[in-house]
Amino acid sequence: MTSTLQPTGSTEVVKRPGRWLALGVLVLAVLLVAVDATVLGLATPYISEDLAPSGTQLLWIGDVYSFVIAGLLVSMGSLGDRIGRKRLLLHGATAFGAISVLNAYAGTPETMILARALLGVAGATLMPATLALIRNLFHDPRERSLAVGIWGATASAGTAVGPILGGFLLEHFWWGSVFLINLPVMAVLVLVGLKLLPESRTPDPGPWDLTSVVLSLVGMIGVVYAVKEAAAHGVGWVPAAAGLLGAGALYAFGRRQLRLPAPLLDMRLFRHRGFSGAVLADLLTILGLSGLVFFLSQYLQLVQGRRPLEAGLAELPAAIGAVAAGLVAGRAARRFSVRSVVAGGLAAIGLALAALTVIGQSTGYPLLGAALLMVGTGAGFSFTVTADVILSSVPKEQAGAASAVSETAYELGAALGIAVLGSVVTGVYRGFTGPAGTPAAAHESLGGAVEAASGLPAHTAEAMLDAARQAFVDGLALAAGAGAAVLLAAAVAAWFLLRGQRLEDLAEHP
Repeated sequence: MTSTLQPTGSTEVVKRPGRWLALGVLVLAVLLVAVDATVLGLATPYISEDLAPSGTQLLWIGDVYSFVIAGLLVSMGSLGDRIGRKRLLLHGATAFGAISVLNAYAGTPETMILARALLGVAGATLMPATLALIRNLFHDPRERSLAVGIWGATASAGTAVGPILGGFLLEHFWWGSVFLINLPVMAVLVLVGLKLLPESRTPDPGPWDLTSVVLSLVGMIGVVYAVKEAAAHGVGWVPAAAGLLGAGALYAFGRRQLRLPAPLLDMRLFRHRGFSGAVLADLLTILGLSGLVFFLSQYLQLVQGRRPLEAGLAELPAAIGAVAAGLVAGRAARRFSVRSVVAGGLAAIGLALAALTVIGQSTGYPLLGAALLMVGTGAGFSFTVTADVILSSVPKEQAGAASAVSETAYELGAALGIAVLGSVVTGVYRGFTGPAGTPAAAHESLGGAVEAASGLPAHTAEAMLDAARQAFVDGLALAAGAGAAVLLAAAVAAWFLLRGQRLEDLAEHP
């Protein structure tokens, strides 16, 4: 395996014709996933009002997509290496669009949770396939860095387009319309991708081991579920059993991969310090960010009273910073160093989150906008360079599996962040003391309190909402502090783990 991680002496690079047009198709898939992820936060208050989920159900609606996708990414990345990455991408995009309709017309919290889980199955096919195809389209390291930067910038642009487009739709249509915007993007991706995307697969991949697939899925879901339940309700026998089952399944998965002649995931990849450091940086970054971001749209709408479109525009600085940083991140990493760009980006996010610990109900937009701009810029630098490190550390035949590891870290971090930091917000919120006559539903979620207020006398409703909003803000500030601590710790870890890593020195495998 060491040969796959050593620099090559060849300087000849094959440049595939039409590769930039093909990249344009791939970024549509990224846009599809990014828009879907961001519009959910804006739609949450409306989903709460219409479907009346409990606080726990609302968290499941927010994170079950990440649970399922985290459990299936490695399996789907390996499947793409075997059956063809283009084939997997186009089938996954078609399924993603169809299941978006089910999300749009969900009539109960249980149906919505199921629809989000199915969307996770489809989503697991998209992200590893796009990165793996980039690895196979761009053999020149500098071109690949730019391509990865465009890929990341598109994801960031999706986080901007999603809230703005979603805000417009929410002001004119019902909440389900935010999921239907996936359909035209999916249609363009499939129709154009059939013509432009080249097929690529591993020449002699071996069988797709279903036992490994099951172990990976059970392991990831078991561990994440245990963390979520323990954070929300304390350690009990159910989360403890789920955690033990998940940990045992992951251990069995790892042992099985080391024995199989054609594993789903070559565990020896983690011996490469740059690969492991980049994966860990991604996981900790998203863990520190996601729980806060999930509740930020609710803060802007339900605490500060902004309309959906205004809330979407308020989040724009984060995407602007991420797009700008992503496009120059590769150049910056070559001029300075990989570890300085990644660690610096993570530290910037941590400091921005620390600034949000002083957030209040009437916090002015200059502080919010500056913090979001700093978060986006730091994330753009960090994620672009870590993705480039991960792709460059493996031969192109393993690009799907390696990309899946990167995306698994992202999705696992998102699930854990929403579970842990989201539970911090929910736990603080549920403890608020309202006036006499405050209904129990008001303690489930802030959206539930706003809905309950419509049936109360004016003075009681005002007092209840003020207490509920203050508790929500207190929880948000506490989550921001926890997220800042995680990001600053991640910056320190990245500084040591990525020591000596240089993009031009990483392996090149034609």
